[in-house]
Amino acid sequence: MTKRTLIRGIATGAAALLIGAGLAACSTGDTGNGNNADPGSADAIEKALQEGGELTYWTWTPSAEAQVKAFRKAYPKVKVTVVNTGSANDNNLKLQNAIAAGSGAPDVVQVEYQSLPQFILSESLLDLSAYGFGDLKDLYTPGPWGAVAQQGGIWGLPQDSGPMALFYNKRVFDEFDLDVPTTWDEYIEAGRKLHAADPDYYITNDAGVDAGFGTSMIWQAGGRPFSADGEKVTVNLADEGTLKWATTWDTLVDEGLMSQIPGWTDEWFQGLANGKIATLPIGAWMPGVLESGAADGAGDWRVAPMPTYDGGAAVTAENGGSSEAVTKQSKNPALAAGFLKWLNSSEESIDVFLASGGFPATVAELDSDEFLNYESDYFGGQKINEVLVSAAKSVSTGWQYLPWQSYANSIYGDTVGKAYLNKTPIADGLKAWQDQNVSYGKEQGFTISE
Repeated sequence: MTKRTLIRGIATGAAALLIGAGLAACSTGDTGNGNNADPGSADAIEKALQEGGELTYWTWTPSAEAQVKAFRKAYPKVKVTVVNTGSANDNNLKLQNAIAAGSGAPDVVQVEYQSLPQFILSESLLDLSAYGFGDLKDLYTPGPWGAVAQQGGIWGLPQDSGPMALFYNKRVFDEFDLDVPTTWDEYIEAGRKLHAADPDYYITNDAGVDAGFGTSMIWQAGGRPFSADGEKVTVNLADEGTLKWATTWDTLVDEGLMSQIPGWTDEWFQGLANGKIATLPIGAWMPGVLESGAADGAGDWRVAPMPTYDGGAAVTAENGGSSEAVTKQSKNPALAAGFLKWLNSSEESIDVFLASGGFPATVAELDSDEFLNYESDYFGGQKINEVLVSAAKSVSTGWQYLPWQSYANSIYGDTVGKAYLNKTPIADGLKAWQDQNVSYGKEQGFTISE
């Protein structure tokens, strides 16, 4: 990739995104690790952990504080300050601001897989290959590992994965005599029956502002709108799979069957707790979010495979899923790498993560009888991990994100989201999203095909 530097307003103009080699020069971080070990060696990690120091960790995972508490027991000389960034979007915005300023970034940061290429391209993350992270490959499932090991480097370690499943409120389904849908046509019919019986109830919610959800649904429908090969990028948001999802979702929007309450709001959590939002097609990391954010729904919820378009073999997509990475601004990269290695590969940390409802990216946990046979009280005693692990094995292949996916996500609501608001075809919103992404990509120096 040709090196370039760009300062670009994102969304409201409150944040700036820098792409190019100039970022490294802007950083005020010290590339030394504060000890006598080679800063680029595997030995430097353990030496740094024993000597201690201070780190800052940005994350939105609910298990972070408990994981850091366990880490301090193992390495009492290391102080880790956890900053809860709220959500992936807020995290990215805050990180982009710190990168633009050349200071203020944390030592370790949670980054969704879809956002990694953008931060790799801007040379904002530390390549962890020299610290021996390549030896950890076999600990993780192929998809998450492939997301962190790309473009000739290892840019983080997988935290979790997000194969999609259908989370549904069984109490509501029983009350309104709804069958769990196996196809999207059945899903629409369930939505019609539910909303006709009580207009305060909706089959799901989607305000058209969550690009991560939209792209995952396109992925599950068979759409492959993005491809990237070096500087050559294709953007085609009118392929067959993309339009298949768009027309299905048009029905839900046009008939008012779907709440437009935005996700991650108090109103959203209330709708999940009381069942007025009756289902969520979402990633396998959702159980912990439901338990912590919609506690009053305990016992009501269940998990099923994603509906398909043809009623055939199970097929799903990834939705979310995150890694942790070390930023180039870290003044103690060996210590940061040591904390990261413990965080996402040690048994102690993974146990804490699982206890909070996280869905692992590690092979050992996914294959373990203990994990598969876990009966969730929140989900009425269901062995939810059997469904979720099965989903992980039915994720369709061949999906790619844009090299500037974080920027693309930031303009999704102003393009695709307008179709929801105005009840115009979602395909028209996708065309507007495509046009803006094509213009942006060309400004970056990419060669764009449509």
